[in-house]
Amino acid sequence: MSDFADTALAVTARLRTLFPATPLQRNAYLSQKHGAEIWLKREDLTPVRSYKIRGAFNAMRKARDADPDQELFVAASAGNHAQGVAFNCAHFGVKGVIFMPVTTPRQKIEKTRTFGGTSVEIRLIGDYFDETLRVAQEFCAERGGHFLAPFDDPHVIEGQSSVAVEILEEMGGPPDLVILPVGGGGLSSGVKRYFDEMAPDVPLVLVEPTGGASLTEALATGSPTTLDRVDSFVDGASVARIGQRTFDVLKDVPPEDVLLAPEDRICTTILDMLNVEGIVLEPAGAMSVDVLPLLGERIRGKRVVCVTSGGNFDFERLPEVKERAQRFSGIKKYFILRLPQRPGALRDFLEMLGPDDDVARFEYLKKSARNFGSVLIGIETVDAASFETLFSRLDAAEFAYRDITDDPILSEFLI
Repeated sequence: MSDFADTALAVTARLRTLFPATPLQRNAYLSQKHGAEIWLKREDLTPVRSYKIRGAFNAMRKARDADPDQELFVAASAGNHAQGVAFNCAHFGVKGVIFMPVTTPRQKIEKTRTFGGTSVEIRLIGDYFDETLRVAQEFCAERGGHFLAPFDDPHVIEGQSSVAVEILEEMGGPPDLVILPVGGGGLSSGVKRYFDEMAPDVPLVLVEPTGGASLTEALATGSPTTLDRVDSFVDGASVARIGQRTFDVLKDVPPEDVLLAPEDRICTTILDMLNVEGIVLEPAGAMSVDVLPLLGERIRGKRVVCVTSGGNFDFERLPEVKERAQRFSGIKKYFILRLPQRPGALRDFLEMLGPDDDVARFEYLKKSARNFGSVLIGIETVDAASFETLFSRLDAAEFAYRDITDDPILSEFLI
């Protein structure tokens, strides 16, 4: 056994002073749906509802071992890393200063404060994370603190590898496939290093959000590359640049084993797991489950572990998640209709709707001409095919309309 595997086992044992191993649960619903044995590694059930507590614990413990007088720890985070750091500051009885963007949802701020108690000070700085990170690092250098990186740190990677240790222990042997999300790469590189040594025949499938595919880009270019644009919806995994240390571990992953999960499709998975299984997953936590349909015959009859990495879902986002899921599934559309300015025109339009079509939005945008008015219309239905019928009726009646459901610019401003 290598030094890394020994370290991973030791870290896992020490974590038991903090919390028990998270459950590895066979999910009957997903197993039946995909014709496989689907097991969920429930990292959404740690004390801070994400795996981030593991890396923060190990990095803080190692820093304390190296310098017992180190009493100040600094972090920059808008989510799970902040909560993991806060929990461990209280556990070790040290001072933590956590910098968060001003735009951080109040729920995440309060949860961080709850976990850290009097051990943690939260400072809200900057509208964007880059500014928050810069100020945090400057503060840390000035005060002689220890900066706790969220993923690109060897001790963080060691801590996250404990997920792999627990999977093998709880399953009693290697599974046939492990699926896990990728953000900065701390979790995936830790799991990969342990599996490479202890279960080298187990393939890994890594999942990135489409709007934050930093590993995909790094594999294509041969080194970590900063993305020009990042969609922050999957806030637990949307990283503009994968870590150098983590990429050094992941650089030999076959590109075909790195799958992309569109943000709107992730929303359908979040709702499915919530409504059917009663499992609350954040967007990043749902990604491993989201790609199961893409794997088809590859997983049929196999034992598959999906790492559900986090469950810190703000229910104030539920309307947005539902909206995006409906649009992805094709059962909700928005379009601009040029409605004739004559008596009965609205009635004529409404009579074209089917029995399951519901008007969710109806708003005059402007009277663009004396005889026509532009109307923003949102329609919900139960079957995506209903829109083919509606649009054919509109065409036959010579109504002018434009489907803007997938137009990012118009959707942003009008919807």
